[in-house]
Amino acid sequence: MSSSRPRVGITPVPDSPYDGDRGRAGTARPDVHGSLALDSRPLVWGPPGAVPDERKLRHLGQALAEVLTGRRPPETVADRLTGQAYRELVRAGRMIDTRRPPFAGAPHIKEPRDGAIEMCLLVHCDERSHVLAVRLERRGVQWLCTDFETA
Repeated sequence: MSSSRPRVGITPVPDSPYDGDRGRAGTARPDVHGSLALDSRPLVWGPPGAVPDERKLRHLGQALAEVLTGRRPPETVADRLTGQAYRELVRAGRMIDTRRPPFAGAPHIKEPRDGAIEMCLLVHCDERSHVLAVRLERRGVQWLCTDFETA
């Protein structure tokens, strides 16, 4: 006779911000070990006028927080930023001092005009949290970060 008990097993949870960017062999890339794995495709969201997916925006905020805490090299997000925003990110360096990995909360999203999105995320670190504000603009079919601020 077969048992009516459900089968118990461990299943990986999708969309965890700490899954790591796994290559084909299943190993994490050394430059982003322990960090959020960003999708390598450009940030393209639907037809013109469509607001980006909240999950993708949170992942971008998480990756920026990891750069600002020194846990991710800035070049891993270079294709998500305009040239000016990338230079500012590199110049900013490690702006957030924390012993633990940052964790970005759900983004609060505003659309001040068509083709522009502003989001604000609470970044949890140690005992103190920080705020990360990000502006994205549509450039063709791709959304790029044009500015960011943290406090």
